[in-house]
Amino acid sequence: MISGLADNVLATFIVFCRIGSCLMLVPGYSSTNIPPQIRLFVALVTTFALSPILVSVLKPLVDDAPPLTLALLIGTELLVGSVIGLGGRVFFLAFQTMSTVMASAIGLSNIPGVPIGDNDPTPASVPLIMAAVTTLFFLTDQHWQVLRGLMNSYDVWHPGEKLSGEMALNQLATRLTDAFVLTLRITSPFIVYSVIVNFSVGLINKLTPSIAVYFVSVPFVLVGGLLLLYLISDELLTQFMLGMSSWLAG
Repeated sequence: MISGLADNVLATFIVFCRIGSCLMLVPGYSSTNIPPQIRLFVALVTTFALSPILVSVLKPLVDDAPPLTLALLIGTELLVGSVIGLGGRVFFLAFQTMSTVMASAIGLSNIPGVPIGDNDPTPASVPLIMAAVTTLFFLTDQHWQVLRGLMNSYDVWHPGEKLSGEMALNQLATRLTDAFVLTLRITSPFIVYSVIVNFSVGLINKLTPSIAVYFVSVPFVLVGGLLLLYLISDELLTQFMLGMSSWLAG
């Protein structure tokens, strides 16, 4: 009886390895503004909710297993959870990077903002955009899709099977490609705006070299960029959330 209880506890811990490593990296849950106690509590609650379903799958793998086998199983589960969590995290990191590029394009790069998702200083518009995206992530119930994906991951990556580093790197490379293509497409109007405005300002400066055109044009460039952000902000956020939801659905 004691041996059976120990196997159940060990199987539950292995479930926690995949869930905990995923929630440590997945967007929303992994924010530095969320206290570690709350993140640990969410991971434990999710583990206890899924354990009754998954213990029966994991228990044969831990029954009388040697320590080396258990260590490999725990390491594999940690790697699988990390790959799943990073798959969603790269979307937010790519969007944050392109938001910084967007802020530079409209002249907001020199105005510091308060960090929302991490401790790195960013332009003022980036925390606003990332806060809106994180809020929509929870309002559209995509955090439940993450938990559903964790449950379905046991049908794709079976516990005990060897996960090659090449497979994990391919998954991350694919997610990086999809994320940066998506965010580049979303922020492309600001890049086009920056090219047109800078070309126009440079041309005017050549025509009137005695006037400090750059300093005169800064307010107009900033107002035009903010107006563009106002006009397409709804579509910008919608397209990003659609791209994120398509990854979660897959």
